[in-house]
Amino acid sequence: MIDFLTSRRNFLKNSSVSSLSLLWAPAVAKPMDENESFTEINSFLPPPLNTTLDLAPAKWIWYPMQRCLPNTVILFRKEITLTATPKSAKGYLIGDSRYLFFANGQRIQFGPAPADPRWAEADPIDLTNYLAAGPNVIGAQVLFYGHGEGTSPIGKPGFIFRLDIELVNGNTFQIISDGSWQTLVARSWRPRQYKRWYLRAFQEEFDARQYPHKWNTLEYVPFEEWTMAQEINNPANKPAINGNFNEYSMDVGGRVEVSQLRERSTPMLKETLISIQRLAESMTVRWIHSPYEYFEFGTPDSYEVNRIPCVVSSTAESWTLNVDKVRGAILTFEFKEQSVGFPYFTINAPSGTVVELMVQEAHLMGGEPLLNTKFNSWTRFICRTGTNRFETFDYESLRWLQLHIHGAEGQVTVSKVGMRRRQYPWPNPYQFQCNDAKIQKVLEACINTLHNSAQETIVDGMARERQQYSGDCGHQLHCTQNVFGDQLLHARFVNTYSQGQTLDGYFLDAWPAFDRLARIMERQVGLTQWGPLLDHSVGFNFDCWYYYLYTGDKTALTEVMPRLVKFFNYLLKIKIAGGLVPVENLGIPVVWIDHDAYKKQRHKQCAFNLYIAAMMQKAFAPLCEAFGMTDIANKAQAVGAEIQAVTVKTFWSPAKGMFINNLPWVAEEKEERLCDRSLATAILFDQCPQNITKFCAKALATVPATMGLSYPANANWRYWALAKAGTVQPIIDDFRTHWYGIESVAENNTIAEWWHVRHDNGQQWSHCAVAPLMVTYMNLAGIQPLTPGFKKAQIRPQLGDLEQLSLMNYTAQGPILFSATGQPGNRTVEITLPQGCEAELVVPANEDIKNLLAIGQPVNGLKKYRLVTGQTNKFF
Repeated sequence: MIDFLTSRRNFLKNSSVSSLSLLWAPAVAKPMDENESFTEINSFLPPPLNTTLDLAPAKWIWYPMQRCLPNTVILFRKEITLTATPKSAKGYLIGDSRYLFFANGQRIQFGPAPADPRWAEADPIDLTNYLAAGPNVIGAQVLFYGHGEGTSPIGKPGFIFRLDIELVNGNTFQIISDGSWQTLVARSWRPRQYKRWYLRAFQEEFDARQYPHKWNTLEYVPFEEWTMAQEINNPANKPAINGNFNEYSMDVGGRVEVSQLRERSTPMLKETLISIQRLAESMTVRWIHSPYEYFEFGTPDSYEVNRIPCVVSSTAESWTLNVDKVRGAILTFEFKEQSVGFPYFTINAPSGTVVELMVQEAHLMGGEPLLNTKFNSWTRFICRTGTNRFETFDYESLRWLQLHIHGAEGQVTVSKVGMRRRQYPWPNPYQFQCNDAKIQKVLEACINTLHNSAQETIVDGMARERQQYSGDCGHQLHCTQNVFGDQLLHARFVNTYSQGQTLDGYFLDAWPAFDRLARIMERQVGLTQWGPLLDHSVGFNFDCWYYYLYTGDKTALTEVMPRLVKFFNYLLKIKIAGGLVPVENLGIPVVWIDHDAYKKQRHKQCAFNLYIAAMMQKAFAPLCEAFGMTDIANKAQAVGAEIQAVTVKTFWSPAKGMFINNLPWVAEEKEERLCDRSLATAILFDQCPQNITKFCAKALATVPATMGLSYPANANWRYWALAKAGTVQPIIDDFRTHWYGIESVAENNTIAEWWHVRHDNGQQWSHCAVAPLMVTYMNLAGIQPLTPGFKKAQIRPQLGDLEQLSLMNYTAQGPILFSATGQPGNRTVEITLPQGCEAELVVPANEDIKNLLAIGQPVNGLKKYRLVTGQTNKFF
């Protein structure tokens, strides 16, 4: 198993919270004194980790200029001579906003990972196998966004590089970025290019006729426009935001005493070349308005298409067609499944031939002719004479790739169309098998979705925002931990997300993210209904608690804890008279909790306050205990209990035995409204008075017409609650119907954002909604940690009518192997536990397992047995 930040594990002693339990275990709150003073957190926390990465004597450099226009690309070139073969050549680099690095003409890597500009992460680089004795050339192509976007909220231009070399003859030296590097403004990409979309900065337009081809090889001789780099006055242990370069468009600067340049905290992504599956369509288009006007402005009725195929000859991987200056040709290619990566193609064409490469997640054959239907997801390439190989600078999420070729006369041959797919290098392979073909298909679609949405961090969908969210998106972390055994993505998420905390104390619901900053300004002057989603801040406390519960590691939470306390204080400040937290008139933040589950905004108050009460008692309080902050933990327990009590008083219907979202206004609204979030939260966290849960569970199972359901990314709440109530068959039936019926499962091998999605539009066909995968592990196999680091676990198999399920659940102690075969009432179950993990088996009280030791007496219709650690436990 991966050990997060191994070199720092001894900084804090891991400690277990006494009497820790599952997320829905009951808590005992002490009465709160309203006049009780709040104890400062600094007296409890150890000092922050020194995570600074110092790349001295390297210098931050840039092209000499007084201002850097948006979407400017700068080339940096350095010739070096090695007296012997390198034994090791390793170092770090980072460029703001994105870089592509080369050595002797070979593409090495793309980076950096999205990060808060105050705590940017430099990427490791290993050139050992790319350098040779004698002369070599290294180089970087660095793009400065200048416009905020979904992966870079703000920044300043800058590039820094340090390489520590040891030769086989024993000599050692460094290659550093400084004023000796040659640099060039790459006008093959037009500086000041307009923004692609609200959350995408780079509308790429590349002119191969102006590109200094082979600039990153030895055979290239730099011409006079190449100049020596400008050194930026900025320490080598600080990010670019601290430099003295004047960022003229945003006028920003970093606080030197706060900012740090840090080492990348997750592995570099792996890149794999994949080819298209087929040419699906070809046709011609006659332009009524200029294609440039169409792509710039989206002018309607700009073209007419002729769907007669335009390809005159083809081979297995090449297609030849004739073009002229009146018509354009359209080639639409299909991949086997949706993936994230850098599309590429080769074209042999006359000089000046223009190609717009368009990508789309979902396309209907015979439908939209041009795939410019998703947030201007097009890239323009202009050919030089002869063979051109083009590849997008930035990555895309797609299953369909289209080339629109125009602007020249003559024959054109397109070949070698594909994608450089990028994926997270999971430390372990996923392993599961279900006898139900439909459910197996859904689970495999969840895996491919995770490949697309969990990369340098976790996002909802790479085709739209590409931003990391808590709340609904944070649920993916259960899968990265249990299915793949990865801790690093979770650790990076809790740190980088927490950095997006405002001065008021709430967290931006997505960070780093330009639009979350913009929404604050827009909200201040009433120009948007959107604001930071406050319920995501609540969910983030659970993300942090789960990290500790899965790993037992506190190191990654050291910087996070003060921020969680600040958020706790923010909730205390906004709590209104009567003890509830409002969902309306909150100022800047708003409450989301799935808009499709509610009729009115005030209907969210029940679910939101139950959620807050659970957070305080079951996530924030035990984390405070783990860090020795007992007074704060007690206060959180007390406040959580108070909010829960007031919510019960306001929204609990003794007559119906459940929470009614609009109980205070039901006479006015003339119908009762339920929602799955309120009922599920109440069951999971034991918030129903006198533990009356059967009516809530029945409603969740039968879904009455008056109950709103969460959208797919939050469907797991309902499933978690049903499993706790011992009712899993509705979950399994949902997997076979709702989930298997999502169009993206069959077409893209992904899970879409909504239960039904359409082709050729802006909907996300690969989203973070992987509830079936996490629920299969957590609730059908029933594997849950009881204490931090999986030192104790509970396993409660509930398989409904499934006849076979096997899987490997990775834990901090090693993998748990689970296998069940047979029909209900006649099953064989095998559970293999790793050494260091004690586990209890939970089964219905009417089951008698003779070869295991019973623990205590049955409680609430359930019986517990002791599983033997370090070996296979088999029972019937």
